Amino acid sequence: MQILRRNLLEASRRLSLLIRSPPPATHRHAHAVASLSAARRGPSAGSLAATPWAATQRRGAKMLGSDVKLGNVIQRRGVIKYNHSHQGRGGATIQVELRDVDTGNKTVERFRTDEALERVFVEEKSFTYLYHEGDNVALMEPSTFEQLEVSKELFGKAAAYLKDEMKVTLQYFDGRPLSGSVPPRVTCTVVEAQPNTKGLTAQPQYKRVVLDNGLTVLAPPFIEVGESMVISTVDDSYMTRA
Repeated sequence: MQILRRNLLEASRRLSLLIRSPPPATHRHAHAVASLSAARRGPSAGSLAATPWAATQRRGAKMLGSDVKLGNVIQRRGVIKYNHSHQGRGGATIQVELRDVDTGNKTVERFRTDEALERVFVEEKSFTYLYHEGDNVALMEPSTFEQLEVSKELFGKAAAYLKDEMKVTLQYFDGRPLSGSVPPRVTCTVVEAQPNTKGLTAQPQYKRVVLDNGLTVLAPPFIEVGESMVISTVDDSYMTRA
């Protein structure tokens, strides 16, 4: 009888210890492991953070027709020439020559200066102009010294300003050079000019002069042959004496 009572007391003590004792380590850490796994899985599929960066990045922006510049890409067509005009009551417009990104075909379109256009951002790379041969120009990448040959047409009318060692920029779209640009200010030398007629009461504010690159521009009457002056490559206008 005593043996049976002792066995019952021992069983009761063991049961009490089992109830008060902490759960095994595997059970203690189960919740922490589950939380860590959830964190590693990242945000839920419906959250903004779960959206791929490529899907949320800004690929383009709205711009007005008055803001169109050389090198812009509008609706997968690159701007290679433009001209602002104002036609009576019809409002100001801009005539733009465009080159298709895929085919290379040129088209001419007219937009209102207040018209909203979709501009696509392009990648720009800097090069050093070396020389031209026929309809192509040779450029050099300044850091790697790798040479590249592109069509002179990429620069449009600005190709006339290309000079040895000039820093130029190519605009790339889908990995292909779409257009080229020269610095906005270039120094040129006058090779032909009308003589300055001093003493006349009514002198013209500007006169035509021929530059060393063959372009004819307007310059103040005091500019003489052999002088250097700074020209805006955007509109071929005189800026100042060099």
